[in-house]
Amino acid sequence: MKCTKNYRLGYTDKAKEIVSSLTLEEKISLMSGTTSLEQELKYIQEDPDNKHYNYIPYPAGGIKRVGLPPMLFCDGPRGVVCGAAKTTCFPVPMLRGASFDNELEEKIGHAIGKEIRAFGGNLFGGVCINLPYNPGWGRSQETYGEESFHLGQMGSALVRGVQKEDVIACVKHYAFNQMENSRFKVSVECDKRTEREVYLAHFKDCIEAGAASVMSSYNLYKGTHCGHNDYLLNEVLKKEWDFDGFVMSDFYWGVKDTVEAANGGQNIEMAHTLYFGDKLLQAVKNGLVSEEKIDDSALRIVRTLLAFTNAQEKDVDTSVLACKEHISLALESARKGITLLQNQEQVLPLNKKMKKLLVLGSLAESKSTGDHGSSWVRPPYVISPIQGIKMVAPEVDIIYDSGDDTERAKQLAKEADAVVFVVGYDYNDEGEFVSEDEAEGYTGSMGGDRKFSLGLHQNEIDLIKAVGPVNSNSIAVLIGGNMIMITEWKDYVSSIIMAYYPGMEGGKALAEILFGDVNPSGKLPFVIPYKESELPQVEWNTTSQYYDYYHGYTKLEKEGVKPLLPYGFGMSYTSFNISEAVFKIENNEVLASCRIKNTGKVEGTEIVQMYVGFKNSAIDRPIKVLRGFSRVSLMPGEEKEVTIACPVEKLSYFNEENNQMELEHMEHEVYIGTSSSNEDLIMGTINI
Repeated sequence: MKCTKNYRLGYTDKAKEIVSSLTLEEKISLMSGTTSLEQELKYIQEDPDNKHYNYIPYPAGGIKRVGLPPMLFCDGPRGVVCGAAKTTCFPVPMLRGASFDNELEEKIGHAIGKEIRAFGGNLFGGVCINLPYNPGWGRSQETYGEESFHLGQMGSALVRGVQKEDVIACVKHYAFNQMENSRFKVSVECDKRTEREVYLAHFKDCIEAGAASVMSSYNLYKGTHCGHNDYLLNEVLKKEWDFDGFVMSDFYWGVKDTVEAANGGQNIEMAHTLYFGDKLLQAVKNGLVSEEKIDDSALRIVRTLLAFTNAQEKDVDTSVLACKEHISLALESARKGITLLQNQEQVLPLNKKMKKLLVLGSLAESKSTGDHGSSWVRPPYVISPIQGIKMVAPEVDIIYDSGDDTERAKQLAKEADAVVFVVGYDYNDEGEFVSEDEAEGYTGSMGGDRKFSLGLHQNEIDLIKAVGPVNSNSIAVLIGGNMIMITEWKDYVSSIIMAYYPGMEGGKALAEILFGDVNPSGKLPFVIPYKESELPQVEWNTTSQYYDYYHGYTKLEKEGVKPLLPYGFGMSYTSFNISEAVFKIENNEVLASCRIKNTGKVEGTEIVQMYVGFKNSAIDRPIKVLRGFSRVSLMPGEEKEVTIACPVEKLSYFNEENNQMELEHMEHEVYIGTSSSNEDLIMGTINI
């Protein structure tokens, strides 16, 4: 089992034996990758149509003399980045976060692990759990949402699934990496409570789940690069959390100084050898880095590789790449995560017996699965929204128009039974960012943080406002990696669906939801405010950024600001009733139970959520925070009892006076319901 914290310690003696037989040069050779940026650029230029970043697993270390295999890195997190038109492209994690489905995420982890093994890889660099301080962060599609507890739960599930396939899971980017355009230069500041409770807690959860590797981030924390930050890497990660795996740098630019990185806790410089290698060897000979530091890194690397060598002898099975089972998982994920935000007059689901459906917007034809940076997965095919609609409703006359000519679009809308706008973002609007001189050799991505606002493009807003009122059966489908503002135009359409970047089967899943073959069950993993100004403000091109304790739904609730749509919100084609809530403490866990009934006419799934409040706290704390969730599927009229459990320790706060997590003994509010809004929750109390 590769999912229990410290299981690797069973390989310590064997690892020490191997390390003791190595020369200093050999030990240092384990500590960096062997692919240079120049080699990568040349490799891609040889065949730019078929070769790309991480086309093959990136190697590091490995010593044949002692039978030690190299580490072989494959990026993510939408799937496996390696290969051309070969791998399963799952929905982005933000959509998977909207499913609130730990079990499904673990299954996706298994699938990704198997596909990495098909390429001969042994490490997955795609457990991204950074928390967006502001939803404009360009790579926030790669994470699960705005809530730390939720991030920890989903990230841990992915770790378990990947590692059960004998693939090392790498959790990234540690830490405070929530800005893209400034990621190489920004220094993040925050107080100790914010650090531990908001930005590090989910990393700790994944370490507790057994994650064998951690990737440090490019940015600085309190003036020191995270890639050689003694406090983050040595003091917190390795000493306090007892992490026994290895740390690797983010690629190419994640290490800036040989001595500071080695002493600061960096174990592997990726994906090349620039500051380690000969420079590190000389630093040891000069007494600037102790050989004990090298031995510790070598031990961590060797021990982890030994723990994951069981699969080395297995035959490589390429038949798993984008196989039927994995594609089915991608479809299931899209079905479960796509979120219904508005449905006035029950316009949805659409009737397949309608005569004519108008689909507007260039994104309807787009096969965008998200960012074109290091997370870019190349599947054998992608089903676009328009393709999915035609597949699911073949008898309906589907009229497509880009919407560039507003008057033409209005006329077409008058003649249609319903109108679907497909609007939002693609990789040009948001994603990984590298400067012009770096882009060609790395990923070619230029999306970056959202440049102007968190809303739609102005031409899309104008189109919706002009055409939406022409047809009372109008639906807006949003494509994007995080929250999109809807205040300005939501009343011009009947229904709104958040589709995120739904993966290779996304167009089909979207169409199934539009026509009622699938009942939507996704829930927002972020809050939607009335105004952008109600969210934390960020300067995307800066060298210094302060993170407050509050962000997202906790900020709005603390300030008494009502959101447009609350965290955890999502509609269904049926209705549910929650009753008979019971709250208690048992076996050092907070338990919240209720009965839930499907009171509508179709089968549906509700996501029951538990929150805990701190009204009686002696210190400044959120009004309430998420501390559990459970998916419940019910037939019409069916009723079930649901119990959600949370360890009492998850109610702790970080006491800055004694530098440790501490539990307040007081009466806590406990809530159970269907979103973070008090209107959707039943409240009780418990005494701890």
